[in-house]
Amino acid sequence: MRIGIDVGGTFTDVVMVDDTTGRFYFTKTSTTRPDLWKGTLNGIEKILGIAGATIQDVDYVVHGTTIGTNALIERKGARTGLLTTAGFVDVLEIGRVQRPGAALYNIFIDNPMPVVARYLRRGIPERVGSRGQIITPLDEEAVRREVRYLKSQEVESIAVCYLFGFMNPVHERRTAEIIREEFPECFFSLASEISPEFREYERTNTTAVNAYLQPVMKRYLERLESELKAKYGTIDLRIMQASGGTMTVEAAKTLAVNTVNSGPAGGALAAAYIGQIARSKKIIGVDMGGTSYDIGLIDEGVPRTTNENKFEGLPLKIPMLDVDSIGAGGGSIAWIDAGGSLNVGPQSASSFPGPACYGRGGEKPTVTDANLVLGRLNPDYFLGGEMSLDAEKARTAIRVHIAEPMGMSVEEAAAGVIRVVNAKMAKGIATNSVEKGFDVREFALVSFGGAGSVHAADLSADMGIKTVVVPPLAGNLSAFGLLVADARHDFVATRVVPVTQADPADLTAAYREMENTGIERLKEERFRIEDIGLIWSADLRYEGQGYELNVPVDRRTLTQEDLGVLLERFHALHMKRYAYASKDEPVQFVNLRVAAIGQTPQVCLQREEMGPADAASAVKNHRPIYWEGQGYVQTPVYERDLLAPGMVLEGPAVVEEKISALTVPPGTSAHIDEYRNIILTVG
Repeated sequence: MRIGIDVGGTFTDVVMVDDTTGRFYFTKTSTTRPDLWKGTLNGIEKILGIAGATIQDVDYVVHGTTIGTNALIERKGARTGLLTTAGFVDVLEIGRVQRPGAALYNIFIDNPMPVVARYLRRGIPERVGSRGQIITPLDEEAVRREVRYLKSQEVESIAVCYLFGFMNPVHERRTAEIIREEFPECFFSLASEISPEFREYERTNTTAVNAYLQPVMKRYLERLESELKAKYGTIDLRIMQASGGTMTVEAAKTLAVNTVNSGPAGGALAAAYIGQIARSKKIIGVDMGGTSYDIGLIDEGVPRTTNENKFEGLPLKIPMLDVDSIGAGGGSIAWIDAGGSLNVGPQSASSFPGPACYGRGGEKPTVTDANLVLGRLNPDYFLGGEMSLDAEKARTAIRVHIAEPMGMSVEEAAAGVIRVVNAKMAKGIATNSVEKGFDVREFALVSFGGAGSVHAADLSADMGIKTVVVPPLAGNLSAFGLLVADARHDFVATRVVPVTQADPADLTAAYREMENTGIERLKEERFRIEDIGLIWSADLRYEGQGYELNVPVDRRTLTQEDLGVLLERFHALHMKRYAYASKDEPVQFVNLRVAAIGQTPQVCLQREEMGPADAASAVKNHRPIYWEGQGYVQTPVYERDLLAPGMVLEGPAVVEEKISALTVPPGTSAHIDEYRNIILTVG
């Protein structure tokens, strides 16, 4: 058995798979702030009880944690210092001399504050050249002096990032030795280990963020390990990365930045898996939880990846699945701005106090309250009846804060909240797809998360998407994605050289060195050699470009002919991505990359025979539900567990299950496929 645990802003989702029977078990528990480990333990205890299993039956646990994400959002990381090459202490301030993208012409906008204060950034006399040669030796006395200064300022962690340290890390490594001597209790992060590639601003920021999060992550993981050991003994615990792979707890304590935004990565993997069994290679995966709405695009069956992304406005140069998150969840608060317009989010009611209908003291109206008022949610069947919702408190919150100020009925106000949040989600999808050259009409929408499927059909109709797939375990699919994930280690080596002048033997040697390191790490994690996969790729660009494209490289002893093939792949990818290619322009290598994959057992949903189309046996009751343009309509409510492959539904209808719900609006039909996916045909 294996357990996946995804800690969200409102709920902690848990999924267990029994590999001997193929059976899945799932549940939700409230996220326990500030001690998130308590919710994790609660989830494990609850899922073991549901499955009738013991911890001895569990092979390993995969944990998607929001500790690093929350610390960065709330700016509650460690007090951090930075040691960098003299003259470069303001790299974090200068950045790319650009305003944030959406505020290009706003002269009053400020970039996010660096995670290291100006007086804690210290310059060290030293210099490594662009080819790795020592130009100015490291001033070790200056290092000792500045480390003592940072110690006097009570920093908890130090980032070390020297110019061209990725070409020759000797000065960074010597600085680490001095930190151990002068300040042994201090955490430190070396850029040559965290982000060993060119672009000084991004590399420095990534290293600084890692140092900022490292103490927070280490304390959380040690507490979690301690509590797990006290209750269950030693457990094989794995941590999810933003790249879509897992790593060991020890690795996560060092590479804390790799856990940022790792929860949505599980959702993207799960969406790709569902697309595969639903025979669709073009998927937009959307995860609507209590706090956020996560969007990931799967093209040709593979989640899109990036080696550079921004989080809270800060660039992170690490491998990540290309997932965007916006503040639009079930707990997102509806509010009226100074101009009298209705808004939703990004503020969230979280799990405590939660939406008004939770009855925990929350008074502000949320998306969940609006859905409850419109009859889309069953107040007596939330979390399968474990939690009751107070419909009257939801109505009161919407009436007081939205309906009366805007001079409309409670139902009109609730429908307005739904329209606004749907528009916000559509804009988020467009940012992740249309703005990157994709036509959403060619894609199917895989909708999951506790709240996602209530909105999926309306949202798809607005965007011209014809097919919506709502998988089993929809409310917990990101946790399911953790079980799909393999172990993964990523390596990079910068080689800025024209492709036509590159030495294939030198490139091959660099690739072999990185992959050997990856193999050794996976062996230490008890992966058999036959379960280890290796992927080579290269970042290429036209000379003079400020960005590059990642191109697959055949894993073998490279030849000049292979480099010619690589050039053609780059031109073809550039044409696909940007609608032009300049085959006469020189192309250069920027980075060589290796991904070492430790393959975990495949997860298999059970396939069933298709049965009769009549779904009447799955109807459990009828209730009035508000549909836009029609008002309240007496609508059939189906129990999802009773829907069998082959059954067909015609809207309007609602499908309920223990951890989520699905609306089938008028004019929309749905059928159940052989894997119990609900496939909606919209329009």
